[in-house]
Amino acid sequence: MATPTLVKGARSTRSTIALKLAMAVSGLLFIGFVLAHMYGNLKAFSGEEAFNEYAHHLREIGEPMLPHSGLLWILRLGLIAAVVVHVACAAALWRRANKARTVKYAVKKNQKSSLSSRTMRWGGLTLLAFIVWHLLNFTIVKVNPSNGDTGGENPYALIVDTFDLWWMTLIYLVAMLALGMHLHHGTFSAIQTLGFTNTEKSRARAREAGWVVAVVVAGGFSLVPLFVLFGVITK
Repeated sequence: MATPTLVKGARSTRSTIALKLAMAVSGLLFIGFVLAHMYGNLKAFSGEEAFNEYAHHLREIGEPMLPHSGLLWILRLGLIAAVVVHVACAAALWRRANKARTVKYAVKKNQKSSLSSRTMRWGGLTLLAFIVWHLLNFTIVKVNPSNGDTGGENPYALIVDTFDLWWMTLIYLVAMLALGMHLHHGTFSAIQTLGFTNTEKSRARAREAGWVVAVVVAGGFSLVPLFVLFGVITK
């Protein structure tokens, strides 16, 4: 009777590359989603009527071929699938790395690694927890933390009521810091995995791209809660 053997050599290498490619592609899909989402959030600067009209229009796209909010839920489910793939691949690669390193380093050297790369795992867990709360706050249950109400049909009012609370704005900003750091290293890693960092110049550009994506996305998302807290965006 044949005994099972561990995957070794070329098969193991191909499997690891496949996991990294899946992480890169799912990460890029996530970046595309958050950029579109950030654009929608900035509509809050146009006022309550414009923002709510935009939110209402999103739910009508695809009708009558799709049910009300049908396309929106397809996009949400696609995002959730991308997050699941991303997390599963990250966990698998982390386990493989731990198994491959049979002897722990006596002194851990981080001189050549950035802070964002060293905090990818914990930053990812922070973002995962935040995404769950974000969906409960603004999408699925629509929890209004200012009064405990749920199921409201005024997205603009929910945003203002949420970020009028300093502690909610603080939570959001911490999540955006984690998002920015994750995007900074994640963008570079995705570009590297896809084979676009073969020269020192291309590696430098990939690092710059990571900074641009991180600052634009995290900074753009932070504008609305800050301007609500400071009383610029009001009901």
